[in-house]
Amino acid sequence: MADTTNSQILSRRLPRPSAWGATLVLLALVAVFDGSEFVPTVVFATNALLHTTPFILFAVFAVAYLKASGAETLLAKAFSGNQTRMIVMAALLGGLSPFCSCEVIPFIAALLAVGAPLGAVMAFWLASPLMDPAMFAITSGTLGWEFAVAKAFSAVGLGILGGFGTMLFANSPVFADPLRERPAVGGCCGAKKPFSGAPLWQFWQEPDRTRTFRETTIENGMFLLKWLTLAYVIEAMMLAYVPAELIANVLGGTGIWPIFLGALVGAPAYLNGYAAVPLIDALLAQGMAPGAAMSFVIAGGVSSIPAAIAVWALVKPRVFAAYLSYALVGAVLAGMAWQAIA
Repeated sequence: MADTTNSQILSRRLPRPSAWGATLVLLALVAVFDGSEFVPTVVFATNALLHTTPFILFAVFAVAYLKASGAETLLAKAFSGNQTRMIVMAALLGGLSPFCSCEVIPFIAALLAVGAPLGAVMAFWLASPLMDPAMFAITSGTLGWEFAVAKAFSAVGLGILGGFGTMLFANSPVFADPLRERPAVGGCCGAKKPFSGAPLWQFWQEPDRTRTFRETTIENGMFLLKWLTLAYVIEAMMLAYVPAELIANVLGGTGIWPIFLGALVGAPAYLNGYAAVPLIDALLAQGMAPGAAMSFVIAGGVSSIPAAIAVWALVKPRVFAAYLSYALVGAVLAGMAWQAIA
């Protein structure tokens, strides 16, 4: 994707896959080829959504509040002062901020353009797609708060690993002159310019921020509803049609191999962070090793298309390769740690 401008134009011309459409297609296939499973599949998905509803509501309103109040302006604080402090703060904010990878492309591009250390930027990039308030709520509601806390620690740890690794080898050929000649600074999801100045926690005092709260609530609510519906339908079909012995033989057991394999298959099998949660729940029920589940969500989150495009659009391929390498190594380490704990 050397020409990001052309690829963005092409992406606007091509029809985008619809989560609702995919859900209807899957349900239609079940109805046609195995009618007896249609009602159980719908009931399973409905019950799962009802169980997750409190977490969805919390996630939607929390993210809307943080965006309407202008909390994204706090991100700039992570990129000032001592570089060691920058890396730690960038990893922490990246792992906790409620902003998707493409929303921070203009922000990161500006920081790189004015000479912000690549180590701090790398720390933020690696941690950002893995965890946020909405992700924590959905993960804890489905996989348990222990897994959610472990993933949050893994996100921050991966950011620190990549940040200090980049700082250590900053003068190497890999990280020298990291920026593309004409980096693309437009967000891939229609990100708006962040509010300037300090956050306004009582956002309802300004009509623009109130409108942002309303629009963000609707947008994120529909986003979570459509992807979780699809994910729960897929989960029901996996439990019904995928032999548990197959999952247990490939991704079960102890040792590093299931963890490494979970990291390798994380990228191509990853829909998005929210849809991955029910899929992991189904895989765990069929015998997937806990460590493989953790390596799957870490590697898949970092290498997912939105997160990867955010990095590819701004830096040269060798830096992008380092980004993916950090993801793989960090995912395996996180999987091994969670395997030992779980």
